[in-house]
Amino acid sequence: MNVDLNQLDKRCGFVALVGAPNAGKSTLLNSLVGSKIAIVTQKVQTTRSRLIGVAVYGDNQMVFVDTPGIFAPKKRLERAMVAAAWEGANDADVVVFMVDATLRIDDSTRAIAEGLNKSGKKTVLVLNKIDLIKRDSLLAKTKELNELAEFNETLMISAKTGNGLDDLQDKIAEFLPKSPWLYPEDHLTDITERMLAAEITREKFFMRFHEELPYAATIETERWKELKDGSVRIEQVIYVERDSQKKIVIGKGGRGLKVIGKMAREELEELLDRKVHLFLFVKVRKGWSDDKERYRNMGLDWIK
Repeated sequence: MNVDLNQLDKRCGFVALVGAPNAGKSTLLNSLVGSKIAIVTQKVQTTRSRLIGVAVYGDNQMVFVDTPGIFAPKKRLERAMVAAAWEGANDADVVVFMVDATLRIDDSTRAIAEGLNKSGKKTVLVLNKIDLIKRDSLLAKTKELNELAEFNETLMISAKTGNGLDDLQDKIAEFLPKSPWLYPEDHLTDITERMLAAEITREKFFMRFHEELPYAATIETERWKELKDGSVRIEQVIYVERDSQKKIVIGKGGRGLKVIGKMAREELEELLDRKVHLFLFVKVRKGWSDDKERYRNMGLDWIK
């Protein structure tokens, strides 16, 4: 049997990013991978399903799994999102438990800490957004969190500025198993271009309608056509649950749709490095959040 000697000292493993909604998991993932693969908004519960991002750090390949925020779910979609987050944590070699250092420690945070403590997983507690909090408050919060559970390490970072990210990767690397890399060195994510395009448009939807329609839509890329001039034609459908929501999205004279389309197209052209012809359509699909097919498209399990 031929053995690749270059792989013998390498480490590789899955690293789950878990925490309450809006703790900064997606921002951290984008920073570590070095490219935008996860959408980021100010709204909680933006991430709906698990997303993989791959980062190389020295001889280590870290396969990060960005999970939906963990909270007390009420609706079927929320239950599926939380289940996906815990499944990601249970399947990982290392868990990064992210906490927004600017917020008080609530019941959701305590429940996550307790659940991770019971799991027995190698867990790194990470206090994020340290650039926005005074040192005394940060130290008090760190002490309180460490009284909730036994963590293998506690670190303080700012995912937005990059402060502390090298220390975080150093610590993760210590916990990774020795293993050949699972992906080529230049591999960034398992998300397809069609899925990424839909996520970018969903991000712009959140930004435009965060007050009127925070969670009422799902977006799917229905057609992707490569054109002879090197550009791409992308057709997407924004599914909402009621006619009244459709009117809001389209807006007077189609302005709402135009605003979303312009923002999404500009970012897609930057990401794809080519001209994008983006066409958006709005359709009513009543009860889409109870449709098994939609869950399959989002990579979520159907939970009764």
